[in-house]
Amino acid sequence: MSKINIKPLADRVLILPLDAETKTASGIYIPDSAKEKPQKGTVVAVGPGTAENPVTVKTGDKVLYGKYSGTELNHGGTDYLMMKESDLLAII
Repeated sequence: MSKINIKPLADRVLILPLDAETKTASGIYIPDSAKEKPQKGTVVAVGPGTAENPVTVKTGDKVLYGKYSGTELNHGGTDYLMMKESDLLAII
């Protein structure tokens, strides 16, 4: 992964979503049209936080987030999610 030149503002974080599962536990392959949105990702960049909301995650953390959280953006051919830290559910 190359260095990204996007710096989130305030308490926002930039997430690189992990790929959706392509095969079930029983070995059945899932077509692209039936895949669910991933809910796990890696923190790529974090904002400085605010006085009321200091940022607790750091670059490289694996996190869980809500299925429809964040704003999708494409930068350099890679899809990312930008969301507030409060939209994160847990650090894995």
